[in-house]
Amino acid sequence: MPWCEPCARYFAPSALTNEGTCPVCGKSVDLAMPSRTTSTDDVSLRELKRMSGERAPWHFKLLMAMLALYLGWRVIAFFVD
Repeated sequence: MPWCEPCARYFAPSALTNEGTCPVCGKSVDLAMPSRTTSTDDVSLRELKRMSGERAPWHFKLLMAMLALYLGWRVIAFFVD
């Protein structure tokens, strides 16, 4: 995806000029091509989790707990009524 650093925006390849420059500022754009592709054999889920270092926020965990309680109550209410 062509990226223009001075304009700080992406362009479609067809939006560039014939010389391959930015249509807005006229500067050369970076045609960032990935150095290599990644397959599913390269990375495991454990490695991805370790690399991200992020955990689910507390309010998401609270929402999931409340959803589990609600659905549990609905199952109980189905058999009681």
